[in-house]
Amino acid sequence: MRLLLISNSTNAGEEYLYHPKENIKEFLGRKAISCLFIPYAAVTFSFDDYEKKVKDRFRELGHDIKSIHKYDDPVSAILNAEAIVVGGGNTWQLTRMMQEQKLMEAVREKLLQGVPYIGWSAGSNIACPTIKTTNDMPVTQPPDFTALNILPFQINPHYLDAGPDGHAGETREMRIEEFLELNPGIFVVGLREGTMLKFDDGQLRLIGPRPARIFKKGQTAIEVAPGEDMSFLLA
Repeated sequence: MRLLLISNSTNAGEEYLYHPKENIKEFLGRKAISCLFIPYAAVTFSFDDYEKKVKDRFRELGHDIKSIHKYDDPVSAILNAEAIVVGGGNTWQLTRMMQEQKLMEAVREKLLQGVPYIGWSAGSNIACPTIKTTNDMPVTQPPDFTALNILPFQINPHYLDAGPDGHAGETREMRIEEFLELNPGIFVVGLREGTMLKFDDGQLRLIGPRPARIFKKGQTAIEVAPGEDMSFLLA
């Protein structure tokens, strides 16, 4: 498989998909590719608007985007895709629409064949076994929590080390510990802003300016520095 799983689309003060653009360009390569885009995580703006936003950035990088909502047969579009791109937004909405259209199975099949996959935020969440470590509010209900299950661990995008000033509630680490208490035996990767996971040639690496925080029930959380091999998570 070839995966580029990005924590967030936009860093504070930057343009949309600016911080990962060179990583996306390198990942897709020199040959122009028409990528199939899945915009279903969008809730408060249209799929057409989302497609245009992503298309503008990808064309700058020498590639193109066409959204799956433009196809009469979404499964066929997946099965014929050169590359698959899944945008961020609401993970619950994304999962519901993909499950209802039978896309999870189709995407998984293509990824196991080696078709490149790029996702950010919600698009990274669905690479996991389930969506149980999303930060998003469940604004809609999918048939179940099952995601693509192409990785054997969970991702928590936008991972924060502490709560906002004046907030006395649970930290993100405490929420992840709750997940692990009820779901032992699985790693969770806290993926901080501006970072991403790249899986290629059988190796998983962290890219970006910050370390990732790795959690597992019964173990002390550890920090993994950028550039380090994280393939132990695949065991």
